[in-house]
Amino acid sequence: MSVVLAENSASITASPSPARDIRKTTLSNGLLVLTERMPHLRSVSMGVWIDSGSRDETPERNGISHFIEHMVFKGTTTRSASQLAREVDSIGGNLDAFTGKETVCFNIKVLDENVPAALDLLTDLVLHPTFAPDDLAREQGVILEEIKMDEDNPDYLVHELFTQKFWKGDALGRPILGTAKTVSSFDQAIVLDEYAARFTPQNMVFTAAGNLDHDSFVAEVAEAFSTLPASNARPMRTPPPTAYPHITLKNKKSLEQVQFCLALPALPIADPARYAAYLLNSILGGGMSSRLFQAIREERGLAYSIYSEMNPFRDTGSLAVYAGCAVDKTREVLDLTLAEFRRIKAELVSEEELKRAQDQLKGNMVLGLESSSSRMSNLARQQMYFGRFFSIDEITSEVNRVTREDIQRLAVELIQPEKLALTLLGNLGSLKIEREDLAC
Repeated sequence: MSVVLAENSASITASPSPARDIRKTTLSNGLLVLTERMPHLRSVSMGVWIDSGSRDETPERNGISHFIEHMVFKGTTTRSASQLAREVDSIGGNLDAFTGKETVCFNIKVLDENVPAALDLLTDLVLHPTFAPDDLAREQGVILEEIKMDEDNPDYLVHELFTQKFWKGDALGRPILGTAKTVSSFDQAIVLDEYAARFTPQNMVFTAAGNLDHDSFVAEVAEAFSTLPASNARPMRTPPPTAYPHITLKNKKSLEQVQFCLALPALPIADPARYAAYLLNSILGGGMSSRLFQAIREERGLAYSIYSEMNPFRDTGSLAVYAGCAVDKTREVLDLTLAEFRRIKAELVSEEELKRAQDQLKGNMVLGLESSSSRMSNLARQQMYFGRFFSIDEITSEVNRVTREDIQRLAVELIQPEKLALTLLGNLGSLKIEREDLAC
């Protein structure tokens, strides 16, 4: 099948910031191609993004997205796994992939002079994997070891325990890697079926950023993807999950520390109040000057690691506080965390605190866009979640617009004791936590 450009496909869909030269083209088979020209660089980063991840899997096929991500590196119809590795090294490239709850990405970063070779490698990897049965069996063994390795990591394990209970019964709560039972059940027929359902033009976005010309790059992509037929197929979207306010105490005597996770439901990724949420997170536990870091680590020395983070998804999210501490300090860490929850609901944050959080957030956002690889990722995420592109000026303006009253209002809305979930993992002994202990 010959792929040609759709009419007026080279038009810019959103007014770009003067600092960002973003262009968007849709190929006739439906594949969306986005580029950002960065002529001051010598690198180009490109990625094929699959707009579905582990939360779009059935219980029986939990882990299949991650399994396919591994399997495409095992060889194509024209290259063996070792040939792929040698060719990437020969152009000084960095080829990588990752699987998330809502996306899978295959990406490569090279010098601008090596774009044609890199595009050929990436396209071959994504479009022509063989999924040979012998390779499937070997990779099952690899991933089963990866599952064991992560289960031996207490920081990972507390996150998984929390997630499974918090999003109980929903795919969002199941592990990205899958389980030993599900991974062991995957065969060639299952892999080919899931690959065909997910690797379709309507479920993919191709992004690139760096020293490249949009029109010539799109022509190369159109040629490379000429064998991918048009299809509207994409995995079914599940409804927003229910969050469960559980208390889970998991005894693991081999651990020296108690791993602590206190969380509550929060905003989805595109919520209009997202900037207030990011600032709320920054003030609570998003850096060294945050309230939790200062109160728990600096002033009392109760923990080495203490932080909060936002985990937004397309239709829901969570705000979580993580810490590692001694078992006899766990209740004090919990009480101090709850005290900060109460304080940020009862009192307006200071002007100085808000300004510091705004400057931190803006700095992180701007610094996070300095490389071609970060711009390439940013293009994909803005397209998939927003369908448009935000300039740096627009983002900083929105951050600056957030008031102290906005943060307090959001804190009151989100921080409700009956919605709190707590997971503790470690040598807990006689430690008990009841629902009334979570009053805030």
